[in-house]
Amino acid sequence: MLAIRTRRRKAAALATAAALAGLAAPSLAATPATATPATATTATTTTTDYDSTYYKDVVGKTGAGLKSSLHTIISDQTKLSYSAVWDALKATDQDPANSGNVILLYSGISRSKSLNGGDTGDWNREHVWAKSHGDFGTSTGPGTDLHHLRPEDVRVNSVRGNKDFDNGGSGFTDSGGSLTDSDSFEPRDAVKGDVARMIFYMAVRYEGGDGWADLEVNGSVDNGSSPYIGKLAVLKAWNDEDPPDVFEERRNQVIYDSYQHNRNPFVDHPEWVEAIW
Repeated sequence: MLAIRTRRRKAAALATAAALAGLAAPSLAATPATATPATATTATTTTTDYDSTYYKDVVGKTGAGLKSSLHTIISDQTKLSYSAVWDALKATDQDPANSGNVILLYSGISRSKSLNGGDTGDWNREHVWAKSHGDFGTSTGPGTDLHHLRPEDVRVNSVRGNKDFDNGGSGFTDSGGSLTDSDSFEPRDAVKGDVARMIFYMAVRYEGGDGWADLEVNGSVDNGSSPYIGKLAVLKAWNDEDPPDVFEERRNQVIYDSYQHNRNPFVDHPEWVEAIW
């Protein structure tokens, strides 16, 4: 059943976290790619009740039980090849104001879809959960999961490298407000919550039971090649400070409808971050 509502900030949602059975549905019907971008931090959207269908088995759960049930649900997905990710990102990250462009994650730049590749001035496929943090490379599975793959300028992607996420650092060319230092990366304010929710998705989706590493969020930076990424406290704060907007919600829906047929539950229910971690 379709319903219109304004997404509540996490602080309000936490008041009802103990009674998950009563949560309102936050998922949305597919939004046309040419929709006008939201002007507010949160957006009023048309939603479909996934709580009574897709998420029905998590009602009333919290902590490890909630994480385990979500893992079971979102592990049922269609997997893409790494080459197929190019065209998928052109749909999932399409600029709402220009259907010929994509929005680059960290820099916020709108760039032509045709400029995908590995040369200076191109955009490539950024693994938000860095490939080395789990040694999955670009293999089908975590290496091709659209819920954490985003378009980014080749050079900016290199600046981020495999750094963990934390506050602080200095700006750089085409940063869009993102910062970096020797061991961490801070995305621009408008996508801090997006980054956090992608990281939390990966930590729930990949639990070590399907041949890949058990990915976990910890309180450290400079995690190297371990299957960990940080910082947990910072990522939780970003999830709180930057709730899902129309662009992120639409992206989640496009992945669900047209590609992987699974959802990022933390886009639908950002309060579940606190319920698990």
